[in-house]
Amino acid sequence: MTSRRELLIALGVCALAAPFGSFAPQQGKVWRVGFLALRRVGPLDSDFFGAFPQGMRKLGYVEGKNLVIEWRSADGKPERLLALASELVGLKVDVILAAGTAPAKAAQQATKTVPIVFAATNDPVGSGIVPSLVRPGGNATGLSTLTGDISSKHFEMLLSMVPNLSRVAVLVHPQNVTHPAILKNIEAAAQKFGVKTVAIEAANPPAIDKEFSAMAREKIAAVIVLGDPIFIQQRRQIAELATKHRLPSVSNYRESVEASGLISYGPSHADNYRSAATYVDKIFKGAKPGDLPVEQPTMFELVLNMKTAKELNLKIPRSLLTSADKVIE
Repeated sequence: MTSRRELLIALGVCALAAPFGSFAPQQGKVWRVGFLALRRVGPLDSDFFGAFPQGMRKLGYVEGKNLVIEWRSADGKPERLLALASELVGLKVDVILAAGTAPAKAAQQATKTVPIVFAATNDPVGSGIVPSLVRPGGNATGLSTLTGDISSKHFEMLLSMVPNLSRVAVLVHPQNVTHPAILKNIEAAAQKFGVKTVAIEAANPPAIDKEFSAMAREKIAAVIVLGDPIFIQQRRQIAELATKHRLPSVSNYRESVEASGLISYGPSHADNYRSAATYVDKIFKGAKPGDLPVEQPTMFELVLNMKTAKELNLKIPRSLLTSADKVIE
């Protein structure tokens, strides 16, 4: 028979082990996450959205067992986001994962109680999602991409590659609330070098095609593609048009370069969505979104496509080559 002393020792060992076991997902509980995106969700093995379920899996949440992800896409139509967010609230999801600024704002309109984790938002304070990065308050928190602060770096990269650069186009989405501030940053950087910037608005694939043809007619020498869900969705179209019209292009998405764009510099969006899983996990375990500081990127990656550079007859400066995180031959 087990003595009282032996029993107490056994219970003590269990107590010591408990903190580790308590971090595992609750047994028998099936968690529901609503994933809200503006653009289409591609095959998850080739879309950086897929990093979110990967991150959840590493934390012990497996779809079909203890996790359900309700995927919702507005298919590039911002006006559909609020209805989709309301639909997710009606499904009684435990957390809404908002893929960007517009989905985050729509989710906030739909609910003041369901926790919201946003990923890849450029300026969550400036766009009114949270009042503070350190103390977001309310029911939303997440990750910022901070791409507005590196926009001048994009211009400098083009300046180093394109001889006698005089006119640069900036591809903006007319409904992206973060683009006006980023455009001002680029204009300020370009003005110092006597380079004229031309804002080109496009909201859908036909408009993108039309505006690239206009760039060629206006003798634009290069193009900066601002971060936007539609532009990442249409990254192959944009890369092919840029090459067709002999326009060196730069963006903040490495996926654009992998689709034959010239160069990208920015945070890893896959890392952002992987990290978003840690926020969701903390909320599942009782943390309040408003108490979780917004995470900002600390690392940026530089990716170059040498095949595209050769097609454009561009010489890539050695400084960019040696500092590149990835060079696609």
